Order: sequence, then structure tokens, then C-alpha cells
Amino acid sequence: MIDLKELKQRKEEIQNNITARNMKVNLEEILTLQEKRATLIQQNEELRMQRNDNAKKMKGKLSPEDRNILILEGKRLKEAITEIDQTLTLTEKEYYKSASQIPNYAHKSAPVGKEDKDNLEFKRSGEIPVFSFKAKDHVELGTALDLIDFETAAQVSGTKFYYLKNDAVILDLALQRYTMDILRKHGFTLTITPDIAKESIVEGIGFNPRGAESNIYSIEDTGTCLVGTAEITLGGYYAGKIFDSEELPIKLAGLSHCFRREAGASGQYSKGLYRVHQFTKIEMFVYALPEDSDRIHEELLAIEEEIFQGLEIPYRVVDTCTGDLGAPAYRKYDIEAWMPGRGESGDWGEITSASNCTDYQARRLGSRYRTDGKTQFVHMLNGTAMALSRSMIALFENFQQEDGSIRIPKNLVPYTGFDTIPAE
Repeated sequence: MIDLKELKQRKEEIQNNITARNMKVNLEEILTLQEKRATLIQQNEELRMQRNDNAKKMKGKLSPEDRNILILEGKRLKEAITEIDQTLTLTEKEYYKSASQIPNYAHKSAPVGKEDKDNLEFKRSGEIPVFSFKAKDHVELGTALDLIDFETAAQVSGTKFYYLKNDAVILDLALQRYTMDILRKHGFTLTITPDIAKESIVEGIGFNPRGAESNIYSIEDTGTCLVGTAEITLGGYYAGKIFDSEELPIKLAGLSHCFRREAGASGQYSKGLYRVHQFTKIEMFVYALPEDSDRIHEELLAIEEEIFQGLEIPYRVVDTCTGDLGAPAYRKYDIEAWMPGRGESGDWGEITSASNCTDYQARRLGSRYRTDGKTQFVHMLNGTAMALSRSMIALFENFQQEDGSIRIPKNLVPYTGFDTIPAE
């Protein structure tokens, strides 16, 4: 949530930002609710002052007639306060619910656009492979080598689920350990997080846990959800915490299963492992001082690049456009890997994101730091270190060989114990 004290002063800027993000938020309605809330608070305070004055008068020497008048006035004030309290509670609930839809401010350098085609590419790494044969996609490769089973998973769990099998299991575990070793080297505290979070934490991070448009699975009658990313559980780890400034930055890495409804996700670019209802991911999360967050954002991107350069996967980096940022992000970088089996002749597919959410999530979750005797909200950043399913796509497709086998990148061989997944 942005600082709501700034709604009037920065009204035009906030409205322009909402428009640039291609979002629908009724700012005028929110400002009206803000005024109504302020008026109710003032009226409440005035009534309480009157009640206090009335109570003081009751302590003096009074005639029976005057005492009855004060008693009746006390009852009237009590009823008025109760009524205004109820109205204020309902108004505040509506106000904060509506205000929570306002997105974070966007970095002035973030490209303005409506969707991912408007993202701005600014870097490439690695060589796009040129094959002497017709490249297969990961579904063909995984099925032929008995590495992935989509059909049985559909019968057991439904569409967009899968079984990993045989050497793919070892590869998955190898990618986890390879990534965790790099993150530990960079000073991250390693965690395996819960796969369930309270709705209040989910909302605090900026996800919508309910409704037709939600991407989150809610667990009925529990007030909890299956997490769509460890960003939720890592961001909730220090909810309500007040740090000393010297403690920051705090860097956490979380391994979790991720559950996403992916409602409406379809098309050739969603096939196979690219958009699934369950996958495993390692997430980076940082609590930082405001003056450090831009630098740390660049560092998260650099770590992601180190991971995928080490895997010899060709990729590009894009500065995400305003319409594709998501409400919490101030700025976001995506790494898109080359996927030879995508489309007719290969294409880029997102494998990581790194976001600076400034104090947007911290305001919702109450995470602050103490400086000069005052408290301020921390900045929160997150970055995908490894999304296992999408990374598996890039590995299968870039390292496929003419005989149908898949080569393992040399830096991963010590973790797998083999350098090739052989053809059947």
C-alpha cells in the first residue's frame, strides 16, 4: 500500500500511474471515503470530549433536575458515539479495501506499456543454439525419454499437473542444490517454507486470495491459502517486526512448492511445464534500508544471471513495462531464456523475475526499522532464483542432441552424477 497521506498531494501522479499500469481504480471514490473517514473521526473525538465534560459535571453538586438532564445527555452521547463508531468501522473497512487496490508508484525508467510485448530488452547472454536437426519441444523430449508423465497426472490430479520421473527427478534435485549453494555463497539464510499462509499475509504481500480473478487456491473454512510463491511466506516471516537499522539488509532464500490456478491460461506458450498448477521454486527475499533497495535490486538480478550463465542457458533481460509490473512492484526485471521448442522456430520464455517493491508490502505487513529514534517502513525485494519447471524446459530444449539424448551442463554434473540423459 502506498502512503495514503499522499493521496491528495500526489493525486495526478497517482492517477497517471494507475492509467500507465492499465488498472481500474476509482481514485475519486477513495478520496471521498478518505474525507468521510476524517469527518467521522473528528465527530467521534468531539462527542467523546462532550461525554468527558458531561461526566465531570456529574461529579459536582447538582439539583435532582440538573442531574437528570446530565444523565439523559450522557445516554444520548453514548448512543451517538456507538452509532458513529459503527459507521466509522464500516467506512474504514471500505476505504482500506478500496485504497489497497492502488498500485505502487513505478520507477521513472520503467517502460510504459500494457503487456509483456512492451517490455524493454536491454541485455543478452549466451549463444542461441543452432541445430542440424529439427528441434523438439520439452514435451516431446520428456515423453520420449520417460522423464515427464502428463497423461497419468491428468487422470490423478487434473490438467496442468505432471509426474517427474527417472533422471528428471535427479535433475530437479540437482538444480535445487546448485542454486542453494550459490545463494548461501551470497549470504542468504536458506529456508524451506510452509506451503500454506494466512489470508492476511497473502493480502499483505499483494495477492488477492479470493474471487474469480484470484490466482490463489484458498482452503475452505480455514482462512488460509496455498502459496503461489515463497515470496508470501518469506515476506510474512517478519510481519510486525521492528529492526534496528544495523540489522539490514536481511537476505532469505526459500524453497517451496507453488500452487497457482492459472485460470484462463492457454495457448501454445502455456503447454507442458510452462504454466502448471504446481511447481517448485527457490525465491530470494530481502528486507532493506530504503537507500539501499535500488542497489540490492541490481544485485538480485546479477545473482539470477550468475545462476543461468553457470547453466550455459542463453537468455535476455527485460525491464518490465508498467502494465506488466503487478501492483506491488516499483520496478521489475525479467530473465527470459531461449526455448528452441517454443513456436515454429523457438522463442523467449520468462524464467525469473526480480522486483523492488519499496515499502508497498511493508506498510501492509507492518515491517519497519528504527533510525534516530523514529521508525520507518523497510523496503522489500524479491527475486526468482530458480523456477524448476521452466528451467527444466530451457535445459531439455537447449541441450537436446540429434540422437534424442539431453546433455547436462558441466556445472550441474557434480550434482547429477551423470553428464547425459541417454536416448532410449
